[in-house]
Amino acid sequence: MDENDRSITGFTMLAHGIFHTYELSIPIFIVIWLDVFDVSPFVLGIVVSIGYGLIGVGAIPSGLLSDTYGSRRLIVASVVGMGGGFFLLALAPNVYVLMVAIVIWGVAASVYHPAGLSLISRGAKNRGTVFAYHGVGGNVGTAFGPLLTASLLLFFDWRLVVVALTVPAVAVVAFGSLIEFNENAATAADGGDDISEDDASMNLQSIVDDSRLLLTTGFLLTFAAIMIYGIYYRGLLTFLPDMIGGLPQFGTYEIFGQEAEPAQYIYTGILMIGILGQYVGGRVTDHVRTEYAFFSTLFALGVLAFVFIPSVSWGLAPFLLVCAALGFFLYATAPIYQVVIAEYAAADVHGLSYGYAYLGMFGFGAAGAALAGSLLTYASETVLLGTLGALALVGAGIVLSLLALYGGNG
Repeated sequence: MDENDRSITGFTMLAHGIFHTYELSIPIFIVIWLDVFDVSPFVLGIVVSIGYGLIGVGAIPSGLLSDTYGSRRLIVASVVGMGGGFFLLALAPNVYVLMVAIVIWGVAASVYHPAGLSLISRGAKNRGTVFAYHGVGGNVGTAFGPLLTASLLLFFDWRLVVVALTVPAVAVVAFGSLIEFNENAATAADGGDDISEDDASMNLQSIVDDSRLLLTTGFLLTFAAIMIYGIYYRGLLTFLPDMIGGLPQFGTYEIFGQEAEPAQYIYTGILMIGILGQYVGGRVTDHVRTEYAFFSTLFALGVLAFVFIPSVSWGLAPFLLVCAALGFFLYATAPIYQVVIAEYAAADVHGLSYGYAYLGMFGFGAAGAALAGSLLTYASETVLLGTLGALALVGAGIVLSLLALYGGNG
């Protein structure tokens, strides 16, 4: 990589890691917020689902903003907003301010992925390598962000931990403001022109026509399967530390004179296994028909949801094995569906297709948090996991329909 590629790589890796650190640390704080704010999982599920949902809802307009104003300013603004929203969490005296803080975080977070991916695609000459490092940055945030959060909670009050998590955002903003790079280097090298505001307006005008074309193909079924996967993903992870902590085998214990929650470390372990899942999922698509791979991961997620609670009675080792398998398949699904999208969308609407994918995954998928909160409040963990398992099997059935109707050709 040349100097420009290295600068873009460092900037986007850090920002991507910040995004996932915040996204997946929230479930750890939920365990504390349920007691501090004396609210039910139903209420907190609604609050969190609003913030998570905004990530998907803002994906398409954020892409258009990247075309108009460039990516650097948007990424810096996104990190400022995410850090600011998290800082406000530390000041929240009640659940209403908590909701405002999460909404601010969600709006800011919605900007990152379209802007970051656009920066790499237009600025990096070695796009594949930079995209790979970008994914590594996200994986580090996914796994070690929640681990850092759980570790800090051993020694500090949750509000101080929230403030501490805003420090990396300040560092990323400073780095992004000072570092030099050309965000249109790759476009210029290919003989292309920068996208102008007129081009962006034209793109906005053509969204309806392109969407009509996109959603009349096999992409519509793909979108439905991704939406179901998003509901499963968010519905499972949002309250997972609380669900594991509620099991009689996983009460609190003392370490260094402080109370520790083993559920938090099992949760972070699941996320770490997910790194391996993402790698294997991406490699599998080079050797196996992607629809079969997509069906297999969704089917596995359905089965694992059904056996999650019963596996507790099988012993510690089988339960941890189920947890590990859950983390593996949960994250292996992501790179697989990303390849399926590319296969079922015309090349000239790939950008829009990924915008819809984020809408399905993070936008509609955010309903999983509200679903989980309501079922945990008015039913039980078993009902929640059974519902999620059934949804995953429905998603697997949709993928089979995709194969039957289109024969693997979008």
